[in-house]
Amino acid sequence: MDRFRNTGQPDWDWWGRLWPTPGDTLRRLGVTPGDRVAEIGCGNGYFALPAARITNPASVYAVDLNESLLAELEGLAEAQGIDNVVPVRGDARDLAALLPEPVDIALLANAFHGIDDRPAFVAGVAGALAADGRFVVVNWRDRPREETTVGGEPRGPPTDLRVGPEATRRAVENASVFELAREVDLPPFHYGLVFER
Repeated sequence: MDRFRNTGQPDWDWWGRLWPTPGDTLRRLGVTPGDRVAEIGCGNGYFALPAARITNPASVYAVDLNESLLAELEGLAEAQGIDNVVPVRGDARDLAALLPEPVDIALLANAFHGIDDRPAFVAGVAGALAADGRFVVVNWRDRPREETTVGGEPRGPPTDLRVGPEATRRAVENASVFELAREVDLPPFHYGLVFER
């Protein structure tokens, strides 16, 4: 099941340096109360958990292939009293089959660069969205890795895997029914693209 080129799961302290207020980031990207959200490649929940706080009582489906990360997310959700996160193990290209209902937002953070079969992936996302659903892609800017340092160390995917906002826009729009609605600057090293049908 090695279908995504992964650059590793950073720890929460590392994430906190890049995203000190993940809930604010999600709101800037358009996540609102009542939205049903699927976070694809959720890891241990750095974005899924604050998304659930925002959308409560609507469900946040936390999708990942890694069972141990999903188990960690479940433990964190329980410890934080969050009961509207639903862990889902599976391949995002089968997203519609994995989810019990269409979602309003599909979020992919820090992973678009690692997807080999982008048309199949984007088609899977489109099939899982409600009629007026949005696809949100957050990714590293296409800067050399040595320029994206956190704690004095180069971070993020290798330079040759990075995909800038224009290339991401073309890949998503060419593969689906989506059109770019807006771009959000997410300093210091990221961008967000919000796609609509």
